[in-house]
Amino acid sequence: MSETQLIRCSSCGATNRVPMDKVRSGLRPVCGRCKAPVPVSAGPVDRAPVTVTDATFATEVEHAPLPVVLDLWAAWCGPCQKVGPVIDALASEMAGRVRFGKLNIDENPATASRFNVRSIPTLLVFKGGKEVDRIVGAQPKSEHKRRLERVID
Repeated sequence: MSETQLIRCSSCGATNRVPMDKVRSGLRPVCGRCKAPVPVSAGPVDRAPVTVTDATFATEVEHAPLPVVLDLWAAWCGPCQKVGPVIDALASEMAGRVRFGKLNIDENPATASRFNVRSIPTLLVFKGGKEVDRIVGAQPKSEHKRRLERVID
């Protein structure tokens, strides 16, 4: 089965399913709705977590076509710095099945307050725009993956 990515059109906002083997063979995808070119690269940047802000939360999380794992963190938080690389690795491993995002709570206090986040790092897991799981504190990668597999399947 071909690896696919869900990529949002920068012109109209539609989500497009893009087969990566066709991109690697030189074809350039266009949006299924507005026919504008869809920005895509076949490199590892496609598998990195997206930065989420208070302003982009609804678009990036609530209206996402895939389940979303949102890492709430702060630059001064030591355990957050340890969880960050784990989230990056899981984002790469689970690309196409789960979308990962990172939200800095110091810069985006409204979202943290909305979900009553009192401790960081906190991972909020959303499916269909609704919170379905919450992982608080630094956990090993295997525990994160186990909890996510249970929720997304």
